[in-house]
Amino acid sequence: MTAQVDVAVVGSGHNALVGAAYLAAQGRSVAVFEADAVPGGAVSTVERFPGYRVDRGSSAHLMFRHTGIAEELDLAAHGLHYLDCDPWAFAPTPPGSDAPPIVFRTDLDATAASIAAACGDREAAAYRRFVADWTPRARATMAAFGASPTAPRLGRAFWPTKGRMSITQLSRTYLTSGDQLLDEYFDDERLKAALAWFGAQSGPAMSEPGTAPMVGFAALLHTLPPGRAVGGSGALTRALLARLASDGGTVALGTPVTALRRTGTQWEVTVAGPDGARTLRARTVLAGCHVLTTLDLLDRGGYDAARIAAWRRSIQVGPGVGMVLRLGTTAPPGFDGVPLADQAGLGLLTADRGHLARARGDMLAGDAPRRPAVLAMTFSGLDPSIAPPGRHNTTLWAQWYPYALGGGGDWAAVADAEADRIVAETERWAPGFAATIEHRHVQTPASLESELGLRGGNVMHVEMALHNMLLFRPVPELAGGRVPGAPGLALAGASMHPGGGVNGSSGRIAARLLARDLGHLARWRP
Repeated sequence: MTAQVDVAVVGSGHNALVGAAYLAAQGRSVAVFEADAVPGGAVSTVERFPGYRVDRGSSAHLMFRHTGIAEELDLAAHGLHYLDCDPWAFAPTPPGSDAPPIVFRTDLDATAASIAAACGDREAAAYRRFVADWTPRARATMAAFGASPTAPRLGRAFWPTKGRMSITQLSRTYLTSGDQLLDEYFDDERLKAALAWFGAQSGPAMSEPGTAPMVGFAALLHTLPPGRAVGGSGALTRALLARLASDGGTVALGTPVTALRRTGTQWEVTVAGPDGARTLRARTVLAGCHVLTTLDLLDRGGYDAARIAAWRRSIQVGPGVGMVLRLGTTAPPGFDGVPLADQAGLGLLTADRGHLARARGDMLAGDAPRRPAVLAMTFSGLDPSIAPPGRHNTTLWAQWYPYALGGGGDWAAVADAEADRIVAETERWAPGFAATIEHRHVQTPASLESELGLRGGNVMHVEMALHNMLLFRPVPELAGGRVPGAPGLALAGASMHPGGGVNGSSGRIAARLLARDLGHLARWRP
């Protein structure tokens, strides 16, 4: 007999699990199918080295705490506990310099004092203006990210200051580049480079149009800093799984969905488990995997092949984003003037934007950056549970690295050499760090794809460029989280609005869409 559920969920990434948890809480029967043996996708933590809890993907949750999802699902009752990343970022003393570090704390006065000491009083005052101007705009951005992208809704979110600032002026403010925004506020290149590197964590270079809000989001971190989930990033996944199970939802690991077919008023979902392929019927489907993976599943289910081919050509995965080193060490990085207690957030290892521009240009040419740009994170100082006593757990994220190496190069052949270069760049900022490394796990763009399903090695799924955001993500026809001609299917994940990063909003949006579908189905289903 063919099993039947209200909602079949493809993938167990955090967006998929958020959607699944909301629907299960409404009393719907929900079944999640995950190809991997580890749930959570890029929001997962494993014992990579003995005694170390090492993240496979994300580490700091910058946006999730601003969505209200944890409170709505009562995830604290299911084991999720956050520690404040405060300071939320720091720019260490540059190599060969005696300038003090720049430390970004939740407390604006303390941050301004740090900027004044490192860059001067004029820059500290400019930073206060930046925060005052961009806090309401960043809130507007988060409001836009929390609901389906419709023109009226986006208009209300992004133009909340009509009357004080013209629509034309405010539109320019949102559409300008991050670099232009920084040039309008600041003179000090080191401060501008630090904030540009923070903004660039979304993927695009800050020279691209529409990247100003990616820098401006920093203002919101003075109201609520990023969170570090106790026990690792995967603690969010574990809490979502516990919440889902408490409401009767199920999760099958090592059980990939292989095809999606619409038949009559329902979906046939084909899965491949340890005992072979089987098919279940679902009233609705929540696809939380990469959008290209979803299109593959629909293709195998007989959906319009020409339409799928056109979407595939239009969806911009991009040339890559970066690579990661997961390290077990005997000591944290020894950044001058930045003790371990101040390494609670993102270590921005750059002092000029030319460094970032050259790295980005090298990636676009298919080359590894001549000098890696590194983000350093040592969260074991904040949460000792993720490393053995007396040891530390450090992540080095390096942008930008191409997925396809020029000249047909093979990532497996160059991975260790590139990892050595990333360590050497970190050593320039923290002399002696290389000697502290006892364990090393390297994640190249190719391995990010093979392990985590991140097509093209892009942790954001689809480029976060202006033409791929809001009403255009991943392409206009799919931007509402729906596939034309496929009723009862909702799309979630980093491929969809609002994009990458640990957010959860696309899962909540998908749950709202399917709740509406199920309400209609309840009225007319035979």
